[in-house]
Amino acid sequence: MTLPASGAVPRFFEKNPALLLREFKLFLSVRFGLIFALNMQSTIIYYWVYHITNDKLALGFVGLAEVIPAVAFSLFSGHIVDLNEKRKMVLLCICGYIFLALGLAWLTLGSTQNYLSLSTILKFVYFFVFIGGAIRAFYGPSGFSLSGLVVPRELYPNATSWSSMAWQLGSVLGPLSGGFLIASFGIEIGMFSILAAELLLLVPILLIKPKPVIIKEKEPVLTSLTQGLRFVVKTPALLGAQCLDMFSVLFGGAVALLPVFQKEILMVDETGFGILRAAPGIGALCTMLLLAFIPLKTNPGKKLFIAVTGFGLSIIGFGLSTHFLLSFFMLMLSGIFDAVSVVIRSTILQLLTPDHMRGRVSAVNTIFISSSNELGDFESGVMAHWLGTVRAVVTGGCITLSVVALTFASAPQLRNFSFIPKMDPNKITEPEIT
Repeated sequence: MTLPASGAVPRFFEKNPALLLREFKLFLSVRFGLIFALNMQSTIIYYWVYHITNDKLALGFVGLAEVIPAVAFSLFSGHIVDLNEKRKMVLLCICGYIFLALGLAWLTLGSTQNYLSLSTILKFVYFFVFIGGAIRAFYGPSGFSLSGLVVPRELYPNATSWSSMAWQLGSVLGPLSGGFLIASFGIEIGMFSILAAELLLLVPILLIKPKPVIIKEKEPVLTSLTQGLRFVVKTPALLGAQCLDMFSVLFGGAVALLPVFQKEILMVDETGFGILRAAPGIGALCTMLLLAFIPLKTNPGKKLFIAVTGFGLSIIGFGLSTHFLLSFFMLMLSGIFDAVSVVIRSTILQLLTPDHMRGRVSAVNTIFISSSNELGDFESGVMAHWLGTVRAVVTGGCITLSVVALTFASAPQLRNFSFIPKMDPNKITEPEIT
């Protein structure tokens, strides 16, 4: 498809030419819809499990059941994704999530609960969550690979901003919708609403045309499984961006300690806790909207370091705050800075990854992200146990600043990284399928 002639493109689309591409808009609808549904599902599952068990440890097992397959299958999933057509892989993942939603909805039925014991229902929940983690290991590389095939390379920075915005919007609205459905209609209706939402996603994904499979030569399986990791290690700008993200989240994350701040430091009710929990997402969403009008064009490497520095400082400010509004503002700032770094890191990943290795490299990225998030929660708990809550958060923020300084000094390729100059939107055409 050829885009409108010069003078026919509104100013908004001149700044956001990726939105003129039909398949990219379809991809955005799939990305938003799936993240929205999965966040809604996660919210309902955690509420439901705690409601039927009154056991906080049971909530921990839910997270563990998902993260184990998500990390364990990642390298293998990247190999599979690279060997197969990407639209088909995303479609299969959506179908997997649909069957998963159907199973969870079945568990919530009164007739099911009448003949299954509580322990059996709980085991089924863990089983379905485990399956969801395995699907997640395949969806990450599949979605990343497909996103790079529905837009030309020169539009990756702009496309990444909108892709990240779709993700943030789904991650903010999903939990809010889940809570509303639980309060208004109950868990059963909530689960069936998720099933309906995921069924609707079949429409946009089927409207995207199949993409070519780009494989240079067939490799032994074990060699292929390590190619993504070796590529990241041998690409300094990409390795620097991944390490900067992993360690900043590992040491600077404070979300796991929010219940402690709510009860012992800020002394607010459950509504206040919910507001604090949403603050980073609100900040990230505002940033994504701003980036739609003021795209990141120059010196992305240096801006990445500035963003992570701002993230570390905002976490330190949050740790020292004893006032609710200041704490909310600091958490929102952390979301703002994190959103900027996400856009830059995601664009670097898109630009530096060869088409034939997108699945495997994205799988390595999934390991970095999953490890930093889960280990970050563990690190926060251990540090809080040893040092106290405030000292743990402030120390984590200071370590994040140290990581920024060390990476800035040791990764000049990342520091000096530049995006490909953006083309005139009136000259852009849809990527061709060969």
